[in-house]
Amino acid sequence: MNALHVPDHPLLNRELGILEFNRRVLAQAHDRTLPLLERLRYLCIVSSNLDEFFEIRVSGILEQMRQAPHMRGTDGLLPREAYQEISQVAHELVTEQYQLFNQVLMPALEREGVFFHLVQTWEERHAQWAKDYFQREVLPVLTPIGLDPAHPFPRVLNKSLNFAVEMTGRDAFGRDSGIAIVQAPRALPRLIKVPPEISGYPHGFMMLTSIMQGFVGELFPGMEVQGCYQFRLTRNSDLYVDEEEITNLRDALKGELSQRHYGDSVRLEIHESTPEPMARLLQHEFGLQREDCYRVNGPVNLVRLMQVVDWVDRPDLKFPSFTPGLPSNWNVRDSADVFHLIAKQDILLHQPYQSFDPVLQFLKAAATDPDVVAIKQTIYRTGNQSELMEALLAAARGGKEVTVVVELMARFDEETNINWAARLEEVGAHVVYGIVGHKTHAKLLMVVRREKENSRDKNSKYHLRRYAHLGTGNYHPRTARLYTDFGLFTANDELTADVHEVFQQLTGLGQANRLHQLWQSPFTLHRKILQAIKQESQYAKAGKKALIMAKMNALLEPEVIQALYEASQAGVKIELIVRGVCALRPGVPGLSENISVRSIVGRFLEHHRIFYFHHDNEQLVYLSSADWMDRNFFRRVEVAFPILDKKLKQRVIEEGLRAHLKDTALAWIMNHDGSYSRRKARGNARYSGQESLLSQLSL
Repeated sequence: MNALHVPDHPLLNRELGILEFNRRVLAQAHDRTLPLLERLRYLCIVSSNLDEFFEIRVSGILEQMRQAPHMRGTDGLLPREAYQEISQVAHELVTEQYQLFNQVLMPALEREGVFFHLVQTWEERHAQWAKDYFQREVLPVLTPIGLDPAHPFPRVLNKSLNFAVEMTGRDAFGRDSGIAIVQAPRALPRLIKVPPEISGYPHGFMMLTSIMQGFVGELFPGMEVQGCYQFRLTRNSDLYVDEEEITNLRDALKGELSQRHYGDSVRLEIHESTPEPMARLLQHEFGLQREDCYRVNGPVNLVRLMQVVDWVDRPDLKFPSFTPGLPSNWNVRDSADVFHLIAKQDILLHQPYQSFDPVLQFLKAAATDPDVVAIKQTIYRTGNQSELMEALLAAARGGKEVTVVVELMARFDEETNINWAARLEEVGAHVVYGIVGHKTHAKLLMVVRREKENSRDKNSKYHLRRYAHLGTGNYHPRTARLYTDFGLFTANDELTADVHEVFQQLTGLGQANRLHQLWQSPFTLHRKILQAIKQESQYAKAGKKALIMAKMNALLEPEVIQALYEASQAGVKIELIVRGVCALRPGVPGLSENISVRSIVGRFLEHHRIFYFHHDNEQLVYLSSADWMDRNFFRRVEVAFPILDKKLKQRVIEEGLRAHLKDTALAWIMNHDGSYSRRKARGNARYSGQESLLSQLSL
């Protein structure tokens, strides 16, 4: 690589890329063409994303600063340099969030009859209602702690709401500490509906912070409250499990989960009115610096306002509802029909435009069909309430051979998955936890059915036939309405044999056998991707058409990026759709001028991973659960599966790639410095891939 053509460094910083993605999400909240409550939802999503960003990514940077301060990252930055840039951008983003909330969204919501009753807006009826609520619902569960030698600073839960109260006067024991800490129990709602007759608005709300600030003095009779300041602490929430020491992963995780709420301090959020001495006291208590402190003009947790979107029944202020469609050939009357349909041809589902119901029907059919003898499935995220998991439980109760690979290390879903694992074991299912050190992220469901070789011949012998569903997204009915994903039903012998082999690896022991069609992490996926990229380079050098199109959530792995740079220099046209973080620099002369990168941010979370290689007009198309990241290639069990049916292959190309490559409504174009610019439509030629697919595929 010629370094003269490379600005600064050939790879971009991962954390800054994540913040850039959240800028694009926040831009949705700014967009006046979108429904108002949906704009509020986008604002809340940014806050939720930032919580996880600090809990996992920033905590990792801080750990690097302590453990390896002189080790440069793949972006060329030292940990301290990276942290300073991250901190500056994060502060700017948070400031923009609260300005948007206070100056734009709240006034717009008020005009629509949705009002937040802050203390300074209370009239007498509001104050009396709030006081009654405080005395009835809040006061009985609060435990104020005055700071003195006998009452040290209490332990503060991760992301909990707390108040630092300044006061003067002496209490009944003659104490005069001047400061007390009040922790809001998690059982208390952070947002409270106000009756319309009290509010004066159809949809009035009070925040717990307002009620606490209005009546906190009642906790300290005889004392004079000088100020009440909300604060929220974010802690390191990454779980650590010593893989060499554990003997039972589930028990080890249970122990770790109980400590997650008390990890190292990472970020302090306080109200902007907090006096500097109080801010310094809190920073000192939590071992944080000034740059770790975020002053906000509003509630310290905007995520809670997501409830407003759900509670306010105003369809005109939300995205129009839709009914997901079904494949034209999905004509199911009984369980046997499901298998007959899949046996005839592969079937492709495109969520959320098409329904997730066929997956549920497939599993329910397997659970009840007397000819089905075994079901095997991987579970990464599925939710607390799941029809799919209930179907697996029913199958096990009905005597089927049920094997479930439950990924206990699915971040923030560990407890849910532990609970499902216990319930499955209770009914006799085989539950395994994959491979320690390699998260099982592949989305696989296999059914084994006993069938006659010739259904028309009464004397025909029986044989076992495999059916499979392979997907790019989780087996989670709720997110199937929000995330874009592909799923494939198939009875193809080679594909189902490969799925069987992957399950054998996950549940048993032994060397990995060669797969017929699947590319698999951690064994072959990385190598196959590199080979396919380099093959396109060879076609380009030979003067043939060479094209790579790929869609994913993140692109970070250095070897793949290097291979893409080299392919660009060889003349391969490379069109990438990367929703989130991308470390590759597109459009750099002499390095990547043939590479374009765009991000689609819209109503639905773009989630499917699609890999297309022109391959001398053969058009290789693979779907996968894997992003092009180190963890997906080397530390996870993933699969990429080919689309073999020509019609389905063209559907994936058109619906999954080209629809977004021509998008002029939701697309952002990446610049070589890691910033993004909205793609502009020419004239009135606005085109949204998501809206087009909704009109094509939904009912």
